[in-house]
Amino acid sequence: MTDAKIKELISTLSLEEKAGQLLQVSGLLYDDDALVTGTMDYFKITEDEKKIAGSVLSVSGAEKLKKLQDKLMSEQPHHIPNVFMLDIINGYETIYQVPLGQGATFNPELTEKLAEVAAKEGAAAGIHCTFSPMCDLVRDARWGRVMESTGEDPYLNGLMGAAMVRGYQGDDIKAKGRLASCVKHFAGYGGAEAGRDYDTVELSERTLRESYLPAYKEAIDAGAKLVMTSFNTLNQIPSSGNKWLLKDVLRNEMGFDGMVISDYGAVKEMVNHGIAKDDTAAGELAINAGVDMDMMSFCYIRGLLELVAEGKVSEELIDESVYRVLKLKDELGLFENPYKDASEEDEKKLILCDEHRALAKQSAVESFILLENKENVLPLSEESGSIAFIGPFVDSHKVYGSWTFPKDEKTMVTIRQGIEGLNPKNNCTFSQGCQFFTKNVKCKNGERLEYDILKAPAMLEEAINAAKKADTVVMCLGEYHQQTGEAASRTEIRIPKGQMKLLKKINEVNKNIITLIFTGRPLELEEVSELSKAVMVTWYPGVETGNAIADVLFGKQEPGGRVPMSFPYTVGQEPCYYNRFRSGRPNNGTLDQGFVMGYIDQIDKMLYPFGYGKTYTEFSYSPVTLSADKLTGNAPIKASVTLKNVGERPGTETVQLYVQDLYGSVVRPKKQLKGFEKVTLNPGEEKVVTFEITEDMFRFYDINMNFTSEPGDCRVFVGPDSETENCAYFTLEA
Repeated sequence: MTDAKIKELISTLSLEEKAGQLLQVSGLLYDDDALVTGTMDYFKITEDEKKIAGSVLSVSGAEKLKKLQDKLMSEQPHHIPNVFMLDIINGYETIYQVPLGQGATFNPELTEKLAEVAAKEGAAAGIHCTFSPMCDLVRDARWGRVMESTGEDPYLNGLMGAAMVRGYQGDDIKAKGRLASCVKHFAGYGGAEAGRDYDTVELSERTLRESYLPAYKEAIDAGAKLVMTSFNTLNQIPSSGNKWLLKDVLRNEMGFDGMVISDYGAVKEMVNHGIAKDDTAAGELAINAGVDMDMMSFCYIRGLLELVAEGKVSEELIDESVYRVLKLKDELGLFENPYKDASEEDEKKLILCDEHRALAKQSAVESFILLENKENVLPLSEESGSIAFIGPFVDSHKVYGSWTFPKDEKTMVTIRQGIEGLNPKNNCTFSQGCQFFTKNVKCKNGERLEYDILKAPAMLEEAINAAKKADTVVMCLGEYHQQTGEAASRTEIRIPKGQMKLLKKINEVNKNIITLIFTGRPLELEEVSELSKAVMVTWYPGVETGNAIADVLFGKQEPGGRVPMSFPYTVGQEPCYYNRFRSGRPNNGTLDQGFVMGYIDQIDKMLYPFGYGKTYTEFSYSPVTLSADKLTGNAPIKASVTLKNVGERPGTETVQLYVQDLYGSVVRPKKQLKGFEKVTLNPGEEKVVTFEITEDMFRFYDINMNFTSEPGDCRVFVGPDSETENCAYFTLEA
């Protein structure tokens, strides 16, 4: 449909019908099995409003959505097709690891393939748009939604966000097996005070622009068709009513010309923020700020007519938003084929097919982070003797993230199933040992976990007996999946107490412990490390959990992950991230100093820093060499190291490049990631790894808020993680 045709269609709509196109409603209006992704306190809608709504949220299934599209188009006065949207953040039904685990792979190409798989399955199930990627920078592990981000680094987040957009959309969202991608949450949502979800964000404009906005920009430049506003305030203005943010920055500076949608109920929530006196005033703020579609708050459908009549909102402005909604529907091809790719046959063929499961398994393996491997206890082998697998995750199918829609738990391969499927010759036993919690727990979405006190002693005794008889114990511990994600902020970021008690009891009878950690956030793991010979973070790996873990434990593959978000010693260090600013009273990482930046009871270091991760072999790095000692805008220099596998197994190292501007008109970060390369070497093999250093790597917002680089002394670091001191100096010239 041409622009002229779209505008002609708009001219035939009544003002009420235009407001309807700007409304997204919950699928619960039509399907009792639809997902609930927000509060339903204000879920009231008339039959007339239902007939003109432009979008439906959180219903899926080809047969179901084709029937729903027929119904909605028959009731819509102009038979305009609906656009169906869903949160598909780590797979549709072939569930892969949570986005933070994807960040751990340091592999954007793999992430792009995963998004492509999710798009194929989601599109076959009738979905048109996914609310992904989440490009929020995260620095505080108390915030539950760190699970949905790819980590604490702007550069890595940008690469991953752009890769997801390409994977979902391809070159043409109208093409078969493609979804429109919605970048969220604009902007700064990951900076919520104290990690409290939905709370205030206080950022200087310089920090916002340098650290938080770049990843959104990369995803937008990759062609994302939608942007979602965030719940938080920024500069004391809620994002859904922030004209500077949505028009000046998003539209004018970033050049975004797609559709802006609010988050769930976010327009109405401006009343709670105290910036709007009622729903109508909230709608006025949002439409004037640039929000095109109102998700589940009804401020537009019930307020725009009055606002236009009073001259507070122009109908021309509403037409602009309606145009963007209809343009998206046209780009999806819905006017020609309102079902798009919905196909029961394709669902059966694609969903959970062997090819998709194989990719999910490989991505899980690449996301596992080996944090400790004392005495090279891993990998296990036929000579490892008897092995006792102990912990509440041993037989659990709940190995997916809390924001995973839809899913069939039975499709998740458990640890026991994976180990038995690999069929090692070792004598393996399996014991739960304890329940996830030591009391009754009400989780998110109304889920309840009932603690059975009568079972607890017998479960513990069984596990202790198994550990006594075993040569090696593999503990399978971590956060219950509903302890992380949206509305799951925590003041403690430890493994549940009952599970820690189990680990201590097992350690009393068997010191040869390997601990697997299931989590959606960095946790306090110092005590776990002290009680274990090996520690590996597995995140929530998804459908191939057991198979991926079996392969890695027994050395068929090596863990490929690197820390995407720093693990602290204690929650008191949060927010905790590597690219901090230098202090006027620097801390040398010990407690024997006075009057320096830091704490009196905790060293100023991270337990496991950004970029960290072990392999099953060892690598050595030569000193960094530079091709020149001066860098100019038109003459890049090259930084090189010789990487050598000095161990006894083939392995893959993630070589990382960091830069530092030693002096600036404003304080600069200690280090900034600007490149990485995954290098696979056989024992004794070596390779020269070279990175190109360019002037644009040193651009920042100077003291006058100009985005520029400044002449001066710089350092480049090349090493295995963000704490590397392997560096060389050079000068950046004007």
